[in-house]
Amino acid sequence: MTSFSDSANPWIDDLLVYEPGRPIEEVARELGFDSSAEIIKLASNENALGPSPKAIAAMRDAATSMHLYPDGGAYYLKADLAAALDVRPDQILPGTGSNELIELMGHVFLNENSNIVMSQCAFVVYRLVAMAARARTITVPMQNYTHDLEAMAKAVTPETRLVFVANPNNPTGTMVSQDEIDRFMEQVSPDVVVCFDEAYIELLDPSLQPDTLKYVREGRNVIVLRTFSKAYGLAGLRIGYAIAPEPCIALLNRVRQPFNVNAMAQAAARAALADTDHVSRTRALVSDGIAQFETGLAALGLSWVPTVVNFMLVEVGAGRSTFSALQKEGVITRPMDGYGLPHHIRVTIGTHAENEKCLQALAAVTGGAS
Repeated sequence: MTSFSDSANPWIDDLLVYEPGRPIEEVARELGFDSSAEIIKLASNENALGPSPKAIAAMRDAATSMHLYPDGGAYYLKADLAAALDVRPDQILPGTGSNELIELMGHVFLNENSNIVMSQCAFVVYRLVAMAARARTITVPMQNYTHDLEAMAKAVTPETRLVFVANPNNPTGTMVSQDEIDRFMEQVSPDVVVCFDEAYIELLDPSLQPDTLKYVREGRNVIVLRTFSKAYGLAGLRIGYAIAPEPCIALLNRVRQPFNVNAMAQAAARAALADTDHVSRTRALVSDGIAQFETGLAALGLSWVPTVVNFMLVEVGAGRSTFSALQKEGVITRPMDGYGLPHHIRVTIGTHAENEKCLQALAAVTGGAS
């Protein structure tokens, strides 16, 4: 009998597998904790405040209609987003998190004769999508853990179809400024599609958020990705959206599946978008948590990359073994060797108590004193 591998496309075996943050229940079972409540998860950059109460109420209301298919066009959600962002509804495409939208971009723009340009330490899914489309990935070294946009512009070739700029960047927590973005857009060919992945942008005060939507309004080949997973605390519902000129959205719509965004996610996203107070509380929690970690890490003699969002890249020496040791202390972080950063772990900003437990665990496994 022919094996599945024999029937599969030959390049599938070469694809990387994304390593997600480990679930609390899995770690508790593996390490013999009496309860998952003894463990904190600071691995996946989730919102420590959880969803907006208004979003929870919207989910409860939507639950009674789960026998019905969702609005396949997300009409009301797109209308709300268009009003909030000063774009047109036909310039918006909701998706199952940003990941689905990145995959759709791969279907539309990439093939074996094309390439993408990305930073060396940027979101690994860009590379995975390129590999699945048999496209080449051109990686550009960072400067001080930050995108080198000038070098990225120079790396573009005639075969480049997509340039990915995660801003703020995951996993480094750094960002590039408006001036740097504007200079980059002057340098890069207008024929190349530039994707600004802004999954974490709402965690910044609005006065600090670069304006990339202006390029969409100008009709440039720009796609802006945003999500409700981070600042809005809806990671479990998997809902994000792309903003791009209408011809681009029309192409992405051709390759997306019908009913891709479920009804509960649409209802919760609309309610969350309207709850600006919850986003403000989230920003305050993150700001306080960054200060708490900076003080605690300095006391432990550990180095970190200054961050603008809800996670920190911490240098611990041996990242994978430190990650394993922290799990035994009841703290789940994220090893970074898959990003070419074997000496680091990534730590999500949690509540004050969670941050303190993490610092105490770091002291125990690194020999420091919290």
